[in-house]
Amino acid sequence: MDKSKQLIGLLLSLIFIYVMLYITFEEIKIFWYLYTFTLLVGIAIAIIYGKFRDEISTWQYLLFGIGYGTILYGIVRFGHFLLIKVDAGAENAITKFLKNYGPDNIWHYILLIFIIVIGEELFWRGFIQQHLKNWVSSNNAVIITSILFSLSVAISGFWPGVVAAFIAGLLWGFLYEWKKSMPLIIVSHEIFILLLFMVLPLH
Repeated sequence: MDKSKQLIGLLLSLIFIYVMLYITFEEIKIFWYLYTFTLLVGIAIAIIYGKFRDEISTWQYLLFGIGYGTILYGIVRFGHFLLIKVDAGAENAITKFLKNYGPDNIWHYILLIFIIVIGEELFWRGFIQQHLKNWVSSNNAVIITSILFSLSVAISGFWPGVVAAFIAGLLWGFLYEWKKSMPLIIVSHEIFILLLFMVLPLH
């Protein structure tokens, strides 16, 4: 596939994701179904057109995944602590966002762990980031992908989440370019989510 066709495919994929996310965040009552559907399509796109690498052993990606997922949680936890200290209204904004979009039953957690997390990594790091490397350096591809990833959260209007998504995108993006292991990135994301919503939730 030549670069012009790749660029068109990249742009169309992004347009689809952003349009679907706009609809998804508007439909709070069916948010989880629409978000899951969007990521399932993202998974399909990534599998067909993406590039996945797995160049380290199982024990290494588990070890690094647990470690970096925990580090990211620590960063977000510290950021949350600072935010509520400097912005009195931030706590209410976070509470409202989690009430509207946070997981609150077993099925939400199942969708989050087995589809959404995997879909986000396959689409953003495995498809978008790798395709961007056709036009820019690996480092720039990571930065651009992190911006695009954070914009997917910006659609919700939740700016603390935008910052967190950008930081997470940078960590997972550079980690993928360094270790070249998609399972590592998925494990790291899973650990982060489990800590954030189940083990040591912010609220």
